[in-house]
Amino acid sequence: MPSEPEKPDSGPIKVAFCIECDCVKFSEDKLAEMLRQTCLRFGTVAAQINIAIVDNSGICEIHSQFLNSSKITDVISFDLSDDSRERLFDIVINAQLAEEKAGQRQVSPEAELALYALHGLLHNLGFDDIALSDAEKMHRTEDEILQEFGYGIVYSQE
Repeated sequence: MPSEPEKPDSGPIKVAFCIECDCVKFSEDKLAEMLRQTCLRFGTVAAQINIAIVDNSGICEIHSQFLNSSKITDVISFDLSDDSRERLFDIVINAQLAEEKAGQRQVSPEAELALYALHGLLHNLGFDDIALSDAEKMHRTEDEILQEFGYGIVYSQE
């Protein structure tokens, strides 16, 4: 996934964006800070987080290539970490779907996009949402973090 040069003050948790779909305007700095703080909160102190912002067709291509599904989805995340101290995460976010869902949930598209980024990161940090109790814990955590960073409650709007 292509990335931009890192800012010199980005510290041990680096976040890079590759924006292929710009239908949702968002603050890269604010989103990156939320992701950095979330890593620290759950014990990850060194990481490279690559975020790709794509549309429906871009997410379908990734979904098909890596997960054998042609369905449109909101986020796909990969933990590409090896045994080194620094974690490596690739997160692919569907901005087109974020724009659509934001209207349905009556939240800002930026908040919906932030939810997808956070959801993908939490999966990479060990959260799961298959069992109902795990999903409830994950979604509570998402809403708590999103509120802390000024996005408000997003998931519980459904």
